[in-house]
Amino acid sequence: MFETVLPIIVPIFACAGLGWLWIKLGRTFDIATMTPLVTYIGAPCLVFSSMVHLSVGGEALADMVLATILALVCFGVIGAIGLRIFRLAPSRYLSPLVFTNTGNMGMPLCLFAFGAVGLELAAVFFTVSMVMMLLFGVWLMSGEATPKKVFAAPLPYALAAAFAFRGAGVEPPAWIYNTTSLLGDMTVPLMLFSLGVSLAGMRVVGMRRSLVLAVARLVMGLGVGTALAAVLGLEGVMRGVFIIECTMPPAVFNYLYARLYNQAPEETASVILLSTVISFATLPLLLHFALGTGLN
Repeated sequence: MFETVLPIIVPIFACAGLGWLWIKLGRTFDIATMTPLVTYIGAPCLVFSSMVHLSVGGEALADMVLATILALVCFGVIGAIGLRIFRLAPSRYLSPLVFTNTGNMGMPLCLFAFGAVGLELAAVFFTVSMVMMLLFGVWLMSGEATPKKVFAAPLPYALAAAFAFRGAGVEPPAWIYNTTSLLGDMTVPLMLFSLGVSLAGMRVVGMRRSLVLAVARLVMGLGVGTALAAVLGLEGVMRGVFIIECTMPPAVFNYLYARLYNQAPEETASVILLSTVISFATLPLLLHFALGTGLN
């Protein structure tokens, strides 16, 4: 098993670990600048350059979009029920249970596990998740339901542009593709490095509650991912990518929004930190399972 998963997890640990070590050695890293750089330039360019030369068909893309939306809905329903049972505020705790680290961690994992096709499908999952987070994640924490943030984000436009070229059967000009491909190539390492930087600045508070939520997020992700993959008939690489993305820990964006809207940012950071540490520890098992389902 380890001979198969080591080439996948070592680059993840190394890049994120370098970010963590960079901060622990007293170096500076402006995460407030780097996050918009990746979000508004790197990720859209990566999505465009990946989608415009997709090796998977339109039906597979539609299946991944549908599966992603259904997964997010399941996370929301299950999470809301659980929070209600334990009398925890959805405005504080639901978003980390729903929106996972499909970018910083999920996309590199799918790239190393399944190659270019894995990255393409993971980019679809990531884009849908980001759009849904801008719509509903911000609404959960701010109480303001508005689509403005979606229209201000470049990701949907990058995806639409790629589909427009594909739908018209036209190759994008070489200068556009080469530029977006070059900028997109910086995204995966920067995502991982930024993840390590973010984790280095987080601290654990409310250990018991944070640990329960962290474990619940990972167990729910694996359960929903596996069940939906079976119900929807996902097979091969798509099944593996879908299960990996569903089982990722909460996205760091949850902490950024929690801090912006003053929704228990310290506890959100604790859930993200503990969930990510547990996820790192269980990655070999997850990858072994996902690779087995993704190659059948």
